[in-house]
Amino acid sequence: MKKTTISISFEDEKLNALKRYMRKKNADIETELTAQLEKLYTKYVPTGVQEYINERDADDAPAPIKKSTKQQIAEQ
Repeated sequence: MKKTTISISFEDEKLNALKRYMRKKNADIETELTAQLEKLYTKYVPTGVQEYINERDADDAPAPIKKSTKQQIAEQ
């Protein structure tokens, strides 16, 4: 699935403090924000829409490459 970047405003001093204390816990702000966005997605997007998006992504996945008959025989 194609990803997009989100930009938000947050007080600089608070962000610096957050980063400092997250580092002490070996936590990453981007990872934590992504997890929270996933929770919001699950909470607010109807299940049917989520299923549709998941199925569409599965259909967009590249199909496995099939070996030719000659390659299959050569491997035997």
